[in-house]
Amino acid sequence: MKIVFICERSGASVEEILRENGVSRRLITKLKRVENGICKNGLAARTIDIVQSGDTISIFKEDERSLEGASGLFVNSAYEDEFFVVYDKPPFMPVHPSIKHQGDTLGNFFSAMHPTLTFRPVNRLDRDTSGLCCIAKDAYSAKKLQHSIEKTYMAVVCGEITQCGTVDAPIAREKESIILRCVRSDGQRAVTHYKPIAIKNGYTLLEINLETGRTHQIRVHMAHIGFPLAGDDMYGGDCKDIGRQALHCSKLIIIHPISGEDIIVEAPIPDDISRLL
Repeated sequence: MKIVFICERSGASVEEILRENGVSRRLITKLKRVENGICKNGLAARTIDIVQSGDTISIFKEDERSLEGASGLFVNSAYEDEFFVVYDKPPFMPVHPSIKHQGDTLGNFFSAMHPTLTFRPVNRLDRDTSGLCCIAKDAYSAKKLQHSIEKTYMAVVCGEITQCGTVDAPIAREKESIILRCVRSDGQRAVTHYKPIAIKNGYTLLEINLETGRTHQIRVHMAHIGFPLAGDDMYGGDCKDIGRQALHCSKLIIIHPISGEDIIVEAPIPDDISRLL
C-alpha cells in the first residue's frame, strides 16, 4: 500500500514530515529496510534528507496476511476506499474469532474479501450489537483513525424517558465475573449522553453519544438509571419482544486518515429493533 504526503514547509527532514503525519518510529524503521519504502518526489529517500515545500513524500508498506477467510458469509459494506472499510455488522456476529467462533466472525469475512490484509478493527461492537464497524487496511490508517471517529448509537430501553440526559458514572468489572461490568466508585470514568426520539409500547428509542468507550458502557449506564436495554438479559432488560440487546451503531463521522475530510457513514435501524416501536 502506498501513502503520499505533500510537504507544506521547507527545511524539515523526511523523518520529521513522516512523524508529523502520524507515522510511528517503529513503522519508519521497518520502511527503511524495504526497497523504495520511503521516497521523495518518486525517488528513494533517506530519513535525514531535507524537504522543500511542495515535495511529495511517499511510503510503501507491504500488505500482511491476517485471519483465515470464510466462505458463505456476507456483510454489507457501508463505505470503502483504499485505506479503510466500514461494515454494517449484523447482530449475532462476533467481531473477533474465539474458541466458540472460529469461522463466522467479521474478521473472517474481512479476510475473505481482503486475503492479503491484516484485520485491524478501529471500533468494536459486542456480538449481539448491530451496526457500523470500521476496519483499517494498514497500520498507519489504524493509528490515525483510533481517535478520529465520532459514534452515534440508537437503543431501545424499557420504560419511558421524556427528557435528554447524561450519565456520568465510573464503570468497573464485576469482581466475580470476567464479562459483567458495573457502576462502581473505583472504576474508570464513563460519560453517556442520551436523547429520546420516540416512545411507544412501554419502550423509548434513544439516540446515544459517548464521551468515553468503556466495555458495555451504554448497557451498564442505562441499567444503572433504571432503563435497561430491551432484550439485554445480562443487565436486566425484558426479553419478551427481542432476542438480543436493542443496540445499533447507526452513524460514524470519520476524519479521513489521509485527506482529513469528514466521512459520514450511516446505517438504518434493523427490523428487530424497529418492530419494538
